[in-house]
Amino acid sequence: MNPSIVVFDIGNVLVDWHPDPVWIEDLGSPDAVAAFMQRIDFKSRNLRCDAGELFAEVAKELPDPEDQRRLALYPPRFHLTVEQPIQGTWDIIDQLQARGVPLHAITNWSAETWPMGLKAHPRLGEVFGTTVVSGDVKLVKPDLRIYELFLERARVEAHDCVFIDDREENTEAARAVGMDAIRFTNANALRQDLAKRGLLEA
Repeated sequence: MNPSIVVFDIGNVLVDWHPDPVWIEDLGSPDAVAAFMQRIDFKSRNLRCDAGELFAEVAKELPDPEDQRRLALYPPRFHLTVEQPIQGTWDIIDQLQARGVPLHAITNWSAETWPMGLKAHPRLGEVFGTTVVSGDVKLVKPDLRIYELFLERARVEAHDCVFIDDREENTEAARAVGMDAIRFTNANALRQDLAKRGLLEA
């Protein structure tokens, strides 16, 4: 049976996310920004904030006061990281809406920065029936519990849903709770995958 409900990840599926612009003015070059992000292990610290911690508190752990200051700049400058929508995927959203397909979202996103994401891209707050934000619920993908929480909140069955995410571990987790899943690579491939499931015209 084909799924009838589409559940989207947001970062790098609907919104192009690049944290580098937060620090480019401060540090002066892409190489300096890359070195800073590697030095502070930004990836793991950002994931902790996606799980509900605050950037200011995480920043206090850094030994260098300047690195502390720079990481604390992230929330107030967050809008610089999500300036561009991924237009092809939004076109697919429009077509799914036109066909009456229910749309929802599960996103790893800090509770601090989610309001800024909504301000930068207001449609994120308009097109989804249920949106589960990891920082609000203190669970991050690929923890199966965030998918189970989504199913409970949206009052839908897993077998009725297809979940779209750019990370393989997150699509695998969706399958583990009984959803269909598509690994996002680009809008054209996604369109074909949704057409195969009868959700869009081929």
